[in-house]
Amino acid sequence: MRKTLRLICIYFAAICIVSVPALASSLTIDEAISLSKENLPSYKASAFKVRSTGELYKASLSPYLPTLDASASYNRHYASSDEYDSKTLDLTLSYTVFDGGKRKADRSTAKLNFEMDREELQKSLIELEYSVKVAFYTAVAQREILKQRNVQLQDAQKDYEVAEGRYKFGVAKLSDVLQASVRLEQARFNLIQAEGDSKKALSELNSLIGKSLDSQYEIQGTLDTEVMMPDKNRLYEIVFHRPEIKQAEKSLKISENNISLSLSAFYPVVSLTASYAKTDGSRINTLSPEEKTAGVVATWNIFELGKFFKKRSSEFEKNVATEELNEVKRQFLLEVHKTYEDLVTASNKLKVAEQQLKQAEHNYSQAFGEYKVGKADILSLVQAESLLSIAREQLVSSKLNITLVKAQLERVAGVRSLESLSTVTH
Repeated sequence: MRKTLRLICIYFAAICIVSVPALASSLTIDEAISLSKENLPSYKASAFKVRSTGELYKASLSPYLPTLDASASYNRHYASSDEYDSKTLDLTLSYTVFDGGKRKADRSTAKLNFEMDREELQKSLIELEYSVKVAFYTAVAQREILKQRNVQLQDAQKDYEVAEGRYKFGVAKLSDVLQASVRLEQARFNLIQAEGDSKKALSELNSLIGKSLDSQYEIQGTLDTEVMMPDKNRLYEIVFHRPEIKQAEKSLKISENNISLSLSAFYPVVSLTASYAKTDGSRINTLSPEEKTAGVVATWNIFELGKFFKKRSSEFEKNVATEELNEVKRQFLLEVHKTYEDLVTASNKLKVAEQQLKQAEHNYSQAFGEYKVGKADILSLVQAESLLSIAREQLVSSKLNITLVKAQLERVAGVRSLESLSTVTH
């Protein structure tokens, strides 16, 4: 009795040990996206780019502050009658009082470049989420197809056994067995292909989330998600918040800054300066070895042909940026409309695929029953089983298609999920 209890305890302990890694190695779609954000090089590069541009934006504050320069020199002089040395120390403090708006335009442009790179990071995140969703749900679909191929193999094996049994009893021809055998081998072939496709799909996901390409784990996800059709007008509103559109808007503002920058060349640059100089040496004979100066410097270019054409060029560039903004809006509105129609089509195809599977199951069940009692031939049974397997995989493909089209619509609209549209703010 004690030995039996001991064996039972060991058995349950082994189950616990085995089940813990299984739970630890499972993966949800949210976890996959989080891992990809941590490990995907392209996304990390975009994040570093934002930090780099942020430092340049801070640097654009420099022209608003004074500058201090220091210089020192030592010279050895060789004259015809004597040799002597001299040392000079010079400190200069300067501050730009007015520059025609150049520094203001430069700082504004630096800020816009920083914001554009932040939008680029957001765009990278949208692409990351879409890529992970595609890889994740493709892996789920391949897992489902692998299950269907196993069922297909079981059905083909069952058909073969029935044909072989009828042949042994002399109520079926050898050709029946051969036909069923061919279908059985085809089912084995399809199963091997599905196993390979499943491994490839998982390696694609592993590459995105930073795992070893050969990593194996349980994917916690299904394709049985009900898709609620979003409001098309709401999508048209949301799409104008895409990073690409915001970037185009900021490019338009940069072109306006460039106009201000070109105009600054028509104004003088006024600066305040203060300097301190000290000269020392063995032959320095002067009443004032130290010199302190302060002054105002104004520099004004009276005529330079290029600045007139640069001003006109910047005005044309503003028109270019305006039309590019309109073009980006046009493209995304069209893309939203087309993807929305794809979602409607995918939803309708899914309903047809579900109905087709029901009919294929009934057809196979009828053909199998009729063949067992000798009312149908083997070709009808094999064809019915083949159509059933196609219908099963077609349903999986339809579910995957509607899931991917939904992900594509989320990508185009620039939202994490269609369900979150009601919470998206302007």
